[in-house]
Amino acid sequence: MKMNSAMRHGGRLLAMTVAACGIAAATTLPAAAEEQPTREQLMADCGSGEGKCTFNSPKLGDAYLGEFRQVSDSLFNCSTSDATQSMTWNDTVGSTDSVGVSVTAGGKIAGIVDLSVTASYSHSWSSTHSESSSLNMTVKPGEVGWISRAQVMQQVSGTWQTHYDSPKWDHYYWFFEDTITGPAKNGTDGTSNAVVVKSRKMTAQEKKSCAADAHSGRAFVQQR
Repeated sequence: MKMNSAMRHGGRLLAMTVAACGIAAATTLPAAAEEQPTREQLMADCGSGEGKCTFNSPKLGDAYLGEFRQVSDSLFNCSTSDATQSMTWNDTVGSTDSVGVSVTAGGKIAGIVDLSVTASYSHSWSSTHSESSSLNMTVKPGEVGWISRAQVMQQVSGTWQTHYDSPKWDHYYWFFEDTITGPAKNGTDGTSNAVVVKSRKMTAQEKKSCAADAHSGRAFVQQR
């Protein structure tokens, strides 16, 4: 990860001037390698409030449909006819940054990103989305079925600026680029969430379970 810092030399006024210009204006030499923080350390300081952080120049990417994930229990049909049952499903989708670190709802990091996106795009950004409902599902004999859901997702890219009241790692300011992937509002860019029923043939081991007295000749639900 590439980091740049505004040197303490010249006082806070110089540091504030460099910060206002962004990464491209941070022309002073970087600290020695052993003096540079990791991005995880900087993000931790943003999250705790030790670093006064902003997420600058946010840029939203195009919305897309995320991967389908199982969101219900599984219905096994051990009978000789179709089995229909109402199944409840629930799904919570969160956000992660470019190295896979979770961006939790209600935390300082999520709030900073939301503030930046709202100021630039006049609409709020959410780090998580939860949804639940129920759906009738029909499973053929010898098969197992479940409900899957895919969430509309969107990426927001920007530059983190971390400011310390006193120099940390010998500098007042640190910058790094980041991309956060999170749930988007249904219908964003014409893309809609999707809920589908999926099924497959039972495995040999699963078929053996149908021979058990408790499951023989009927359908049963197995928790996910």
